[in-house]
Formats: sequence, C-alpha cells, structure tokens
Amino acid sequence: MGLSLRGLSKSYSSPQKNLSMEVLQPLDLEVETGSFVSLIGPSGCGKSTICNLVAGIESPDTGKIFLDGRAIQGTLGNVGYMPQKDLLLPWRTLLENVLLGCEIMHKDRLEARVEAKEWLNQFGLSPFSEHYPHQLSGGMRQRGALLRTILFGKKTLLLDEPFGALDALTRREMQRWLLSIWNRTRHTVLLITHDIDEAILLSDRVVVLSRRPTRIIQEFKIPFPHPRDPDELLLSNVAIGLKRQLLDLLIH
Repeated sequence: MGLSLRGLSKSYSSPQKNLSMEVLQPLDLEVETGSFVSLIGPSGCGKSTICNLVAGIESPDTGKIFLDGRAIQGTLGNVGYMPQKDLLLPWRTLLENVLLGCEIMHKDRLEARVEAKEWLNQFGLSPFSEHYPHQLSGGMRQRGALLRTILFGKKTLLLDEPFGALDALTRREMQRWLLSIWNRTRHTVLLITHDIDEAILLSDRVVVLSRRPTRIIQEFKIPFPHPRDPDELLLSNVAIGLKRQLLDLLIH
C-alpha cells in the first residue's frame, strides 16, 4: 500500500498585503511500500512544502494523504522525518540525541539503549557515542540524525535534502551508506533532493516537479537492480541518458 497523496494542494496568504501564493496545484503521488522515490524540481517549487504536509506539520488546502490506507493529513508522528539540518541538540551526546525519538515514543529505556548502540556500531559511530555534536564531522552528524529518524520506529521515512550541506566527497560517501542501510531495512522512503545524480543513484522512481505552482511534469522508473555500485552506475550510458532527460525538464 504505502504512501498516497491525492489531490493535494496548498496556498499561502498574507492578509496584511492582500496577497495569495499558490504553491501546489492538486497533486497525486504514490510511493509503494518498500520503495525509494525521489522528488526533484527547481528551487522554491514547493518540495519542502510537500514534506511538511506529509509530516503533518502543515495541513493541505484540499486533498488527502494516506499511509497504508489510513488518512493522516494534519496529524504528526506518522512518518520518520529528517529535515535538511541535522538539528542535533548541542547539550546531548550523540547517543542521547539518537535516543530522543525513543524517549518521545516512551519506549523501554534499557531496550532502546541496547538497540541504539547496535545501530551506532553498524553506522560506524560507536567510538563517538559520547561525543557532543560540535565534536563531530558533518557526515557523522547526518548519520546520527538519520539513525535518530530510524529509531523513531516508523517504516516510512521522509528525507528532505539530508546531504545538501555536505561537500561532494562526504555526500557520495553518505549516499553509499544510505544505499547499504536501505538494502537492509527496505523502509519506504520519499527523498527530496536537488541533486540529479543522487536521485538516479538511490531511487526506484524519480518524480520531476514544475516551477511554482507545482505539478508533476513526468516520472521516471530507474532501471538498475539493487545492490548498486555508484561509480559504475553513474558512468553508464543509461544513467547519462536519464540525467540528460532530467536536466532538460528542469531547465525548460
């Protein structure tokens, strides 16, 4: 079943200036259970608005959002949400930060700590579990933020440009790492990105959005099986052809 957006629209108004701005035209999108779907589009087109609507931070003007057949629009806590910034709390250690979702969900503290330490080990972060955010690299902070999102316990993850602030080499390392995690967990993932290579590398499908007011221009099925080798995949003729098509849509 998965995540379903049906007839979703959103506008913002400024009563003081008597202005209204339409951000989303009625939009339909399906993200099947266990699939990885990326949204790409011009800057300011409304990608983050879609994130906020799915996460329940905002409510749509029209339309509904379904998760596994249940309407969830306007309600919080249905998906794991990782925004663009890691938002690690500076007064908490890395371990304490990744346990935050478990505390919110009132999970058993001892079990949660055991699980978190196991994941920290898998993420290569065990030696840094007692470090504070200012003592960590950007890649470590982002891994910690994603681990916190996973430990929130939701099978559907919403990732809003999670690697956008990283340098190119760290970003590629994080993409490899996210691929390996997804191949193990098979979460349902909706990724917002402005990086075409990232969308092709990670996704089962790439959905291209127009300029504001946003609508879906076209969808592409990515024809590469998992597991994927990033270097081999992105240099293939098929990937280069897909990139050319996606660039043409975004530019025009």
